[in-house]
Amino acid sequence: MAARTALFVIDIQNDLATDPATRIPHASRIIDAAGKVLASTRRQLDGSRQDASRPLIVFVQHEEDASSGALVRDTEPWKLVFEPREGDGDEILVGKRTRDTFESNPDLADKLKGLGVTAIVALGIQSECCVLSTCKGALAAGFEVAVLRGAHSTYDEGGKTAVEIERDVEADWRLLYAQGRAET
Repeated sequence: MAARTALFVIDIQNDLATDPATRIPHASRIIDAAGKVLASTRRQLDGSRQDASRPLIVFVQHEEDASSGALVRDTEPWKLVFEPREGDGDEILVGKRTRDTFESNPDLADKLKGLGVTAIVALGIQSECCVLSTCKGALAAGFEVAVLRGAHSTYDEGGKTAVEIERDVEADWRLLYAQGRAET
């Protein structure tokens, strides 16, 4: 089976990306970057439907209880900014209730491997939470993992700006890359 790469579009949801009261500081950059990467990946996908190594796009959508936050199923804050194309088997939606998409979906790694996926490229929101946790879950499941520089972000937190946190996450991945386990 030919090796495939899956683009993970992680938690780009209205509450985190479009609501002026709750969005991350660099939401417009993330929406722009994700839109460009998604458009490019879809062009590649549309031009290679018969190619066994065509990309797969995985849209990840976080869900929580009303007592935990705003990302409650079927509410406006929970909705995705970018959605899978209806009827396209190479674009899938995966829900999660923990930071790590693989932890929330124990059968996901086997499903992806069954589709020929060997590598994951990640982008989305929040760098140090769901993006990092999902990438670590992917590594633990045996995938090659890359985090797209400039295509993930978060909130200012703990005395650090969002940009500083992004850099910290990317530095973690450079260290893993140096060890032969990840790419940035």
